[in-house]
Amino acid sequence: MFGANITERNRFEMTQLTADDGHVVTAYEVKPMEAAGSVVIIQEIFGVNPHIRSVVDRYASFGYRAIAPALFDRVERGVELDYTPDGIDRGRELATEVKWEPAMADIAAAVRHVAATGPVAVIGYCFGGSLAWLAANELPVAAAVGYYGGQIHDLIDRAPSVPTMLHFGALDHAIPLDHVEAIGRQHPLVPIHVYDAAQHGFSCDARGSYHALSAAIALGRTLEFLVANGVST
Repeated sequence: MFGANITERNRFEMTQLTADDGHVVTAYEVKPMEAAGSVVIIQEIFGVNPHIRSVVDRYASFGYRAIAPALFDRVERGVELDYTPDGIDRGRELATEVKWEPAMADIAAAVRHVAATGPVAVIGYCFGGSLAWLAANELPVAAAVGYYGGQIHDLIDRAPSVPTMLHFGALDHAIPLDHVEAIGRQHPLVPIHVYDAAQHGFSCDARGSYHALSAAIALGRTLEFLVANGVST
């Protein structure tokens, strides 16, 4: 895990959010005392597990108010899966059961919750990468970043209405490079970064596919992108 320390200047809690349809979703939130911008972290298929909480911690350590809504709460509460074949199978089942529209309602609730702090960005990984693409089209956010969103190609006709950046691995067997290239042709203003040595999940240091150099470069680009688009700490 990223291993960012939460100091006494940060406060973390499990927050209860209410979506427009009345559903109550749990979210892991960290609040730096002097934050001026926020990020909504959108989970992988493994739930708001220790890794996703560490991502929230990492962005909070940079000075962002950070929150990760538990999107699987609509199907099963408290889901925290491991990066194992069984975890992958169960995560895929849950992701299939959680439809786009309800998931977007829960993300919207998280965006509303942190909006008073300042401009909000959404950053999603895997399952969450595709949802970040949708959020860029549908939600009142300042910027969006998607990591290896496997269904973005299926949503290629959704044009982002805010600045959006995408990260992909060249060795990702789940996302063909011709899909990535098609997204680029359809959306030439969207910066798309492809990492030659990276597989699916390259930014997750709890996975065997973690690639430290690619993850570090992607993180640096993401932070620069947020600041360039008004989401600063």
